Amino acid sequence: MRALTLDVEGVRRNFAALAEGTAFFDGPGGTQVPESVVEAIAEYLRSANANAGGLFATSRRTDAVVAQARLAAAELLGCTPDEVVFGPNMTTLNFALSRAAGRDFRPGDEIVVTRLDHDANIAPWLELAADLDLVVRTVDVRDDTTLDLDDLDRQLSGRTRVVAFPWASNAVGTVQDVADLCARAHAVGALAWIDAVHYAPHGPIDVAAVDADVLLCSPYKFFGPHLGLAFGRAELLARWRPYKVRPAADEPLGHRYETGTQAHELLAGFVAAVDYLGALGWDAIAAHERELGERFLAGLPPSCRLYGLPTMDGRVPTFALTVDGRAPAAAAERLGARGFAVWHGNYYAVELMERLGLEEGAVRVGIVHYNTPTEVDRLLAEVAAL
Repeated sequence: MRALTLDVEGVRRNFAALAEGTAFFDGPGGTQVPESVVEAIAEYLRSANANAGGLFATSRRTDAVVAQARLAAAELLGCTPDEVVFGPNMTTLNFALSRAAGRDFRPGDEIVVTRLDHDANIAPWLELAADLDLVVRTVDVRDDTTLDLDDLDRQLSGRTRVVAFPWASNAVGTVQDVADLCARAHAVGALAWIDAVHYAPHGPIDVAAVDADVLLCSPYKFFGPHLGLAFGRAELLARWRPYKVRPAADEPLGHRYETGTQAHELLAGFVAAVDYLGALGWDAIAAHERELGERFLAGLPPSCRLYGLPTMDGRVPTFALTVDGRAPAAAAERLGARGFAVWHGNYYAVELMERLGLEEGAVRVGIVHYNTPTEVDRLLAEVAAL
């Protein structure tokens, strides 16, 4: 069994960006990448740079990279390679997949979203509703930022076609029982549509175990390059009619939804990122992140107000806070000047910030496995001095 102890100093030696001195707590907006990812991208460009499907050496190497990326994604998500879809980012993929699914919808059909969602899992449905005369219903959250399941049940009906929800909130870190939410969606005949962008850096994903219909994530949030990645259940991908050019191949199934030429060098980097995570193991990552999260919560100064769960139970180590007497942008700018990368604003969690009454948003601190106890302590000291 893999040990739970993470050699964080050994981990950090894999990341050239960490040597510059900045303490990166901006992981929810995009993580740093290990050198293996950088090298995989560079090696592809040196030795395999071509379009796919050609009858020559570099094109065949590209075909191999694409096939390897599908296998890596299948391993990461717990699906088959046929059920993998790559794209430029999660938002673009979600617009494309929701449009394809929407060909089956009729006026008056209902979509359920939540106030915990990033807008990339809300806006596509709002736009589809505007085009097709659908109804979008929004599930509220409780004051502690957990999803109001009673409100969810009230929103569901025989007209519900999709229930869209996040695995983890990108703003306050709350984690959902996604298997339960999928079951509730399926009980009324709806699709379970999961935004796993924020959860993916923090824990394992198994779409079969949770019974997801569609799940989307972003490799650049889990130590890979700027890509979007989606899983779609095979029977759905086969049944839907994708928006694509006529000569594009229909196999594998996921490829039908990949418009244009893919960023093949980034697929090579994605494979390296999956290999990197596999070598570390999720148990070690989770244990280290929980320890750092507990350290951060225990050390928050009285001048800070935390929005979200007060312990590490039911959350990932992503924290939204406000500082007395400081606007979020001013606090983030001051911390940035002192070598701490944090985010400010609403992070596209528009509904949640409105629910919390945060017109200017909040300061977001996102911990990932390459952060250290020393960095957490230094950040807390700087926050206390704001």
